[in-house]
Amino acid sequence: MKYFQKSLPHLLSLFGFVLISLIYFYPVLQGKKILQSDIVQYTGMAKEQNDFRATTGEEPFWTNAAFGGMPTYQLGAQYPHNYVKKLDSFLRFLPRPADYLFLYFLGFYVLLSVLKVDPLKAFFGALAFGLSTYLIIILGVGHNAKAHAIAYMPMVIAGVILVFQKRFIVGGLLTMVAAALEIQANHFQMTYYLLLLLLILSGYYIFQFIKEKDFKSIGIAFGVFLFAGILALGVNATNLMATAEYTEFSTRGKNELTIGPEGEKLENKSGMTYEYITEYSYGIAESLNLIAPRLFGGASNEKLDETSNLYEFFVGMGAPENEALDYANGSRVYWGDQTSVAAPAYIGAIVFFLFVLGMFTEKSKLKYAFLAGAIFSLMLSWGKNFPIMTDFFIDYFPLYNKFRAVSSIQVILELCIPVLAIMGLYSFFKLEKEQQWQALWKSAAISLGILALLIVVKGMFSFSTESDAYFKQAYGEIGQPFVDALKEDRKAMYTSDLLRSMGLILTVFAVFWLFIKNKLSQTIAVVLAGLLMVLDLYVIDKNYVNADDFVNARQVDEPFQPTPADLEILKDTDPNFKVFEPGQGMAGGRTSYFHKAIGGYSAVKPQRIQQLYDYQIANNNIQVLNMLNVKYVIQTTEEGQPIPLRNPDANGNAWFVENIMVVDSADKEIKALDSLDTKKIAVVHKEFYSNTKNNAFIKDSLATIKLEEYKPNYLKYTAQNANDGVAIFSEIYYPKGWKVTIDGKEVKEFRANFVLRGLSIPAGKHTIEFKFEPEIVKKGSSIAFFSSIGMLLLLLSGLYIESKKKKVD
Repeated sequence: MKYFQKSLPHLLSLFGFVLISLIYFYPVLQGKKILQSDIVQYTGMAKEQNDFRATTGEEPFWTNAAFGGMPTYQLGAQYPHNYVKKLDSFLRFLPRPADYLFLYFLGFYVLLSVLKVDPLKAFFGALAFGLSTYLIIILGVGHNAKAHAIAYMPMVIAGVILVFQKRFIVGGLLTMVAAALEIQANHFQMTYYLLLLLLILSGYYIFQFIKEKDFKSIGIAFGVFLFAGILALGVNATNLMATAEYTEFSTRGKNELTIGPEGEKLENKSGMTYEYITEYSYGIAESLNLIAPRLFGGASNEKLDETSNLYEFFVGMGAPENEALDYANGSRVYWGDQTSVAAPAYIGAIVFFLFVLGMFTEKSKLKYAFLAGAIFSLMLSWGKNFPIMTDFFIDYFPLYNKFRAVSSIQVILELCIPVLAIMGLYSFFKLEKEQQWQALWKSAAISLGILALLIVVKGMFSFSTESDAYFKQAYGEIGQPFVDALKEDRKAMYTSDLLRSMGLILTVFAVFWLFIKNKLSQTIAVVLAGLLMVLDLYVIDKNYVNADDFVNARQVDEPFQPTPADLEILKDTDPNFKVFEPGQGMAGGRTSYFHKAIGGYSAVKPQRIQQLYDYQIANNNIQVLNMLNVKYVIQTTEEGQPIPLRNPDANGNAWFVENIMVVDSADKEIKALDSLDTKKIAVVHKEFYSNTKNNAFIKDSLATIKLEEYKPNYLKYTAQNANDGVAIFSEIYYPKGWKVTIDGKEVKEFRANFVLRGLSIPAGKHTIEFKFEPEIVKKGSSIAFFSSIGMLLLLLSGLYIESKKKKVD
């Protein structure tokens, strides 16, 4: 009974998290699903893989539906012995995206509990973290892997803190399991940012141990971390090893080209340019969005109402009221530094106030480690706007240059500030009344002073952005009045949101003042402050992610409907031709949903196909489309109707060539395609020359090579040629995992025409088979299996030891 009473507040909190997750995303209870733009594109990309799995029960690990062909390691591949994924699925038992919101709450609650915060305050703290605007908006657009990884961050931090608190067994077990779940979430950029925060926290604890000359505890702690880390990595070995292998061939890998598409010299060799890495850099002044959401106009497509200046402008121009509102909502009110934003990264005015309060009330110096983490992440999020720090990390910090969208490191701040806020709230109620008053008025003075100062200096801001010049020019005589109305709305948002934040802070200040005056109990004060804190975030969140984003489940499961062009192409029974849709380019998954596309949608595209697009396809090189076996190009008529244009010159699935052009660099490989007759000549890098055996071949006019059987991971050809020859296949060359046989005897393929597969075939009639059997998956799965057994044994042993200790106590 005593144990139940002790557990009851935690059980109620968990029930509350489930309830609030379902209430926020209540359409899931009606069977609806959220329409996430990124997941729509992913669904298109993964269609061939998912259909093959559903039909055969096998995992292909390769798809030809995207980018001409690529591994499915980052497309939801399902690996053997991935037991940590089963644990994750158990924790994510709610319908999506309520499951991720629940994980946000759960993880942060665990962290606050480890920090000794009582259940009521931890409950509201968890809600404040999970309802932070950025964390909600990434669910709205479909950054599920990012949300997934963020949700497990607090649990990992909780485990690390327990270890440093010398609770080695419990802390080690929590760190091990939480780290395994974090890695399994498969968003290495978020996990990387977590590691940066853990370095700061570890530095704090190591400093404390050194001060106490407790070197033994340092050794034990890092021994625990080592063991936990090895097992956490081990249970995720398959995904980690496969991803590491593929990364070298993706846009995150080393770039072998030294000249750009226009002939310019390329300096960056990491695979991603400085501009690409820092494209989404948070504006320094824009960071004030954290405490007042629409200081810089909110989102790129901010919703306006009938009181807006833009609405009045369009009505004044004669537009009907409903159309005027649509025009106003489609205008770019946002005037920050970023290319586009789906919502401001608002952490809450009350959360900010409590954070300042915590700087006065919290006695533990751990607060400075979290403060350092918050400041550090904020400065790095400025990216190109703070080049001293950004350039240093890109140039010298391991792996930092593998990630883009540097503004997303603000997730660390969005974790640290709520932690400090709730630590401040908890410690506030432990002080004497006089100390409470001193901390309260000082915190209010600082928080309100910052907001008041921003109102005073309003005139220093231009409320303009680069797009305004475009509007002035494009709209002619009405351009200037339109921009003037736009600026007035920006100014109105700026002032109203500052006043809103000030009002919220004043309200919570009044609640705590009434508590100090013994007019309210501690519980009532906490509940009122907590409700205000959550309501503040809830109201802002609902502007960006709400019931309107939910649709019929079928619309999510089948996000693309075939056009007449698609239906016409689908009549073609050839099993492996490619389709190119210029309107989609390299940034859309629609084509992949119906056909085998040379485009796709991914943050980790195969590097060489992206380069082929930039250097050749974008310049309308028909020979390159021919060699990729692009049989249809979907164009759009002037009326906006898609039509399929058949390419009669497509090279087919495979063909014999007459000559080999040997080059000694990647630059020459791709430049040779400028004018290459791909039906007769193949360009081959000198590293593969030994595989071709010759430069010239007598091409038998009756020579044939035909695709007899097709699966994503298996291709069977029959070839007949009177002479030895070299065949080029319209398949993307990937040297890891493909096994090639001629009449059952394994042979080596080679890279040809920058991206394709080439094969030397002896004279006569032969059967050629390509099988994708990645060795990395087999090795990784074995490691994952034994690591899972080790983790289970450790968990059982650890729990047994802890239960024995409790009985003794």
